[in-house]
Amino acid sequence: MVSDPAATEPHPFRTRDNQAAEVAVGEEAVVPLIAETARIDKRAVETGRVRVSTRTETVEEVLRETLRSDMVGVTRVPINRTLAEGETPPVVREENGVTIIPVLEEILVVEKRLVLREEVHVRQTTAGEDVEMPVTLRRQHAVIERVSPEGHVTALNLAETSEIEP
Repeated sequence: MVSDPAATEPHPFRTRDNQAAEVAVGEEAVVPLIAETARIDKRAVETGRVRVSTRTETVEEVLRETLRSDMVGVTRVPINRTLAEGETPPVVREENGVTIIPVLEEILVVEKRLVLREEVHVRQTTAGEDVEMPVTLRRQHAVIERVSPEGHVTALNLAETSEIEP
């Protein structure tokens, strides 16, 4: 037996409702322990927006250029000359800017002879012509605007602003 009167008397403790409760000696009581914790959260807050658009300008210009064209004229020149025995046949040649192509024919006679039937003369000429043609050229510019959360629009010049700060 315990002689200490404090050991036999009930001890008050606080309940969840902050009211005192008594527990007699030998009884069990569960006392909840409470601890506080801290938590940090992040959330996005819109401080404004940036709007980028493009505008296209058109400029009328006249292009000037010289167009070149080449023409070829073909003239057939009849020769009808029989080559002598052992004479070397003519080859393609150029004289005074004219290309001459010999056309040969073999004919059968009692003996075989080479006859120069014709020459084809090819002459090339070049002509130039100046032309003007109107064309439309387009150029785009970027327009950057900052829009505040209240809806106020501030235009920013692209040449002065390399980066947009929040």
